[in-house]
Amino acid sequence: MKTKKLAIIGTVGLPANYGGFETLVSYLTQFLNKKYNLTVYCSAKKYTKAERLKEYNGARLVYLPFDANGAQSIIYDIISILHAIFYADVLLVLGVPGAIVLPFVKWFTNKKIIISIDGVEWKRDKWGKYVKKYLRFCERLAVKYSHVDISDNEAIQDYTATEYKTLSNVIEYGGDHTLKREIKEEHIRQYPFLASPYAFKVCRIEPENNIQMVLESFAKQSNLALVLVGNWKNSEYGTSCRERYQKYEHLHLLDPIYEQESLDVLRGNCKVYIHGHSAGGTNPSLVEAMYLERAIFCFDVCYNRATTENKAKYFQNTYELQELLASTSNEELKQLSTTMKNIAKRRYTWEVIANKYGYLVDTLAFKKTKGKVSPQLSSAVQTDDLLQYEMAHYSSLESIHKQ
Repeated sequence: MKTKKLAIIGTVGLPANYGGFETLVSYLTQFLNKKYNLTVYCSAKKYTKAERLKEYNGARLVYLPFDANGAQSIIYDIISILHAIFYADVLLVLGVPGAIVLPFVKWFTNKKIIISIDGVEWKRDKWGKYVKKYLRFCERLAVKYSHVDISDNEAIQDYTATEYKTLSNVIEYGGDHTLKREIKEEHIRQYPFLASPYAFKVCRIEPENNIQMVLESFAKQSNLALVLVGNWKNSEYGTSCRERYQKYEHLHLLDPIYEQESLDVLRGNCKVYIHGHSAGGTNPSLVEAMYLERAIFCFDVCYNRATTENKAKYFQNTYELQELLASTSNEELKQLSTTMKNIAKRRYTWEVIANKYGYLVDTLAFKKTKGKVSPQLSSAVQTDDLLQYEMAHYSSLESIHKQ
């Protein structure tokens, strides 16, 4: 019997065709639709009238005439939240742009608020000075006025514990929707580079993903091809990078690919997956590559170390990535790929992720007090003490403030 009405706010919408949050919502609706009455808010700007479904995976879809990203995301999230308080029992808010209204929701309604702060959004290089200030302010409101806050990575949990003295709940992303697919003749006809070993990377083309560093590293060697999939045309940064590096025959710079089978073929058969993200939390593309049993070379930040449990290979600059490419043996790559798969099977499956969200909706959101980290705990350094509070990663991960 469905006992609660749950509104999911802050994504582009369903069906998922944009990014990690949308994939998350797709699987939440799949696994939780028999337990809750679900409503998902969608951006009408991302779906044509013919594409706008009334229901998906048993969830009601509500469309608003705003963009879910950029400056319009603020009004998009605020209106979604205000609309949801008229019927929902629990509001699951993914991202912080609309958090400015959360104090009023908590003060004047009995609605329960669960919010994912989506990494540390205000630190992203793409935002200007004033947007960063606004997002940081919203992050503070999100943690303070939610009944439950979610971190998608232990490094983010460390950050919120240090910054706000509250114990966030770590829930990552799943990767088991990816499938290992063999390369067929039709695939090679479409992508001739599949006939030889290659490295692979898929991401948004933004400076914080270290696109130029990765391209420069591969441009300076020709032993291994690089296939990089992204939205090159969406920014001056993307178009300039593509113009500069497309002259190299072993660099294959492809436009976005949203069809899962093609992505599985390209990513699942690479020799090594390159993850250059320097901001965020648990990145979906990294988790998916791990589940596909790929060897991983990561940019060296605490988020990526937490996701890969310090067992991938890491680089901080062009030289270090070149060294990894030149010195890592095939046997090491094989062992690394097995290690990544084992971590993914243990931690990154969608049924496990959905059940964690269900636990928050049923239990933690209705607790009278929110979990706090006391000053005594935050100053303790003994591993046994940290283990008691499921925060042992404090002893091995560098603080997010140092990134």
